[in-house]
Amino acid sequence: MAKDKGKDKEPGRKLVAQHKKARHDYLILDTYECGLVLTGTEVKSLRQGRASLVDGFIQIDRGEAWLHNVHIPEYAQGTWTNHSARRKRKLLMHRVEIDKLEAKSQESGHTIVPLALYFKDGRAKVEIALAKGKKEYDKRQTLREQQDRRETDRAISAVRRRQRG
Repeated sequence: MAKDKGKDKEPGRKLVAQHKKARHDYLILDTYECGLVLTGTEVKSLRQGRASLVDGFIQIDRGEAWLHNVHIPEYAQGTWTNHSARRKRKLLMHRVEIDKLEAKSQESGHTIVPLALYFKDGRAKVEIALAKGKKEYDKRQTLREQQDRRETDRAISAVRRRQRG
């Protein structure tokens, strides 16, 4: 009898945490999906939907990518095996991707930030981005464009409603 693989895994993507302000503060140049090296209590805490990416950043050290300052709170039913909340966690990426990120992040104004933390087919993943910091006027320009787009969408939908009715 062959063992049925993937039977206990829930299909799809279950979002745990998202860093919404990153898209406001940074210009996203490129995104990557990475695996995470986690302990058991970290996974259980994430399955409860508890994490914060707000202060998180990625650093490449000796050919390995590390996720710093991401807060995964201690598991409530954990014992002495519990993890520390803000420990650095290793990211699982291909060597080519790590080398490319390292080269790009050395450029002035570039950084690597986490965008989302989620489960994909039962495995914890983090979406990271190569980003460039926005200036204050760039942020205002982006907000203005979003507001203009919203207003035009409202106007178009109002005209369509009047035509139907």
